Amino acid sequence: MEYFGITDKGRVRPTNQDIYRLEVRPEKESAFVLVCDGMGGANAGNVASRFAADSFLADAAGALDSAPDEIMRHKTMLHALEKANDTVFGLAGRQPEFRGMGTTLVGAFVQGREASILNVGDSRAYLFDGETLRQVSEDHSYVEEMRRLGRISAEDARTHPQKNLITRAVGVDATVDGDLFEVELRDMDILLLCSDGLTGMVEDEKIAEVLAKAGTLEDKGRELLTLALEGGGRDNITVALFTRGAKQEA
Repeated sequence: MEYFGITDKGRVRPTNQDIYRLEVRPEKESAFVLVCDGMGGANAGNVASRFAADSFLADAAGALDSAPDEIMRHKTMLHALEKANDTVFGLAGRQPEFRGMGTTLVGAFVQGREASILNVGDSRAYLFDGETLRQVSEDHSYVEEMRRLGRISAEDARTHPQKNLITRAVGVDATVDGDLFEVELRDMDILLLCSDGLTGMVEDEKIAEVLAKAGTLEDKGRELLTLALEGGGRDNITVALFTRGAKQEA
């Protein structure tokens, strides 16, 4: 297994409200990859993303290692999401400076060749198979809903003035719904989880070009960050990459 994560506050924002977590257990052939993009005034977004990520992993990590099938994996991840939402929503209700805070969340649990993916908001999960980059998750945003309804084009969506308006977030309401996806990982497939600080600055075609290059995941991750910064760096940027690697011959 190979994995790499990196985050940067970008060129405009004064603080970094993104956070990522990578937890890999080679002996169990399992891994957790998680990205959260916080929102809220002052440091509230930072608090929301950190507490959501820590709560989600604390609740899910041990249980998922013993989850026997897809149904149990999904049930465990949804339970962890509920706990993370309770944590952030509770903090926001108790402390006035945190009122209204929230965070996106996209997480992947890998077990062998199976990856269960959960997302809330517009942070994304992609799968790169060596040639094609496919977005696995679906954005919960006003602009994406307009695009799915055919009211605006994909190109218009990239530059729409309301593209950062998300329709779901962890911690904003007492309950939250997450979407679940299941993918199979072949040898050398790359799983990419990222905040919109990457996808808002770098088009999918360019991301695919970088992932197709020779080199380590660290090489690819750092190049993606550089491209996002060169593209304007108007938001916090987070990139988390994972691959099973190639099967070793006996």
